[in-house]
Amino acid sequence: MALLPYDGAMIPELRKFHEASATFHFAKRDIVIRQDWKQLGVAAVVWDAAIVLCTYLELGAIQLRDRTVIELGAGTGLVGIVAALLGADVTLTDREVALQFLESNLRENIPPDQRTRARVRELSWGVNLRQFNPGSYDVVLGADIVYLEETFPDLLETLEHLSSERTTILLSCRIRYERDQNFLKMLGSRFRVERVHYDAKKDVHVYKAQKRTVREDL
Repeated sequence: MALLPYDGAMIPELRKFHEASATFHFAKRDIVIRQDWKQLGVAAVVWDAAIVLCTYLELGAIQLRDRTVIELGAGTGLVGIVAALLGADVTLTDREVALQFLESNLRENIPPDQRTRARVRELSWGVNLRQFNPGSYDVVLGADIVYLEETFPDLLETLEHLSSERTTILLSCRIRYERDQNFLKMLGSRFRVERVHYDAKKDVHVYKAQKRTVREDL
């Protein structure tokens, strides 16, 4: 994930991202997420794609309770925190520079008696994959991680490594540019992909992907 601070005074639409915290209500709880745009940029604010994905998870369209879940590019941790509060066993991942910040949000929002359900680990896409057992997750989550074209091959490699044919991948994103469509085509060459949710107000899509079976590839 790119860590690119911006000058909020120059972009009024981004002013909300410069608030020290943001409060959300999911899983019957108020979740207070600390933000730190000045130090960590895009990795440390809550984007609409994360909110939409949390809403989709809360709808119960996929089973989370007692499932093993991994979140890629977790940033503030909102999506992973909501998944844990909904009963999943969650590993929240991001690059090393963002981990301390991510851990602080986790500590503040997961009750002590549920703390064993969630942990933070470093994961740079396509780099340290051997530290994660291949195909060992029931669900892979990603919110607004499809935006840097140079990361697409590593992201695809990571999705392939973490998932098996039984894994459900949920990616929440805006389709801004042709490169975003290109990623969906790349994803579709290796996974079965369908759009399962669309928030028209926020213009955010949620895509579900699952590995193709050997028979499908023949």
